[in-house]
Amino acid sequence: MARKRTLPQRSGVLNIDKPPGWTSHDVVARVRRIVGERQVGHAGTLDPAASGVLPVAVGHATKILPYIEDATKAYVATVRFGVTTDSGDRDGRLLSDLGPGSLSARAIEDVLGQFRGDIAQVPPMHSAIKVGGQKLYDLARKGIEVDVPTRTVTIHAIELVDWIPPDATIRVECSSGTYIRSLARDLGEALGTGAMLAHLVRVRAGRFHLATSIPIDRLEERLETHGWLWIAVHPDDLLIDAPIVVLDADDERRWFNGLGIRADGHTGIVRVYDTRREWVGIGLADAESGVIQPKRVVRGERG
Repeated sequence: MARKRTLPQRSGVLNIDKPPGWTSHDVVARVRRIVGERQVGHAGTLDPAASGVLPVAVGHATKILPYIEDATKAYVATVRFGVTTDSGDRDGRLLSDLGPGSLSARAIEDVLGQFRGDIAQVPPMHSAIKVGGQKLYDLARKGIEVDVPTRTVTIHAIELVDWIPPDATIRVECSSGTYIRSLARDLGEALGTGAMLAHLVRVRAGRFHLATSIPIDRLEERLETHGWLWIAVHPDDLLIDAPIVVLDADDERRWFNGLGIRADGHTGIVRVYDTRREWVGIGLADAESGVIQPKRVVRGERG
């Protein structure tokens, strides 16, 4: 006898303020327990030492995580000049501590201009990126050095907010995949002093801002006081710029069987709704073939 599929009772994305000392997985586990749903995931990992915005998807919203992970991010970082560690932050093994010397705010501002736009960046060894099928931080713990491939990232904006030697407070807006630890390291190398990331707060991830985030230790209270619909963003609202396609009965049957439907002139990502005007997933429309292929199908009681 086939096992009955359990459908999520709650779906949406929560804007969680991750505290320092927690892993992103810790946050997911706590959200899973509080909301009572098994399908929970996060968009854009934050290092344990960092704090700030961590979008957490629940239920059907986990299907759109690949489409929100690429959103731009904004950070406020404290870069400590004159100190280097093997991890690029304060949790690593100290490599040097020579101080910032005569480094000035003007010198830092002049160098920041070199890091605006598309830049080549080498991720830190203590990261979750895989090389040869193994995560870099696992290799680093074993003392194994490997060549880490360079990647291109985009720094949309970077500015010096404050300079109290040896610490510079810097605000950064950047593409997904940018490592602020690597940015701190590279700033130190450019200025000849060395540097590490002393503190990091993510203040924005896509449309989610720190000012409206929910501290993880207040989530249960907010849920009881305001209710799910008040604190969670509906999954399709995160793709608000994508066009809408409403299925007729024939296309609805094709959709839930994983078959293409008529594109009707659309191209790119589209939001798809059934005959009851309920969101049933995301499709990719190809204007040349005139077909929308299902990319993420949300199956409700009828699906």
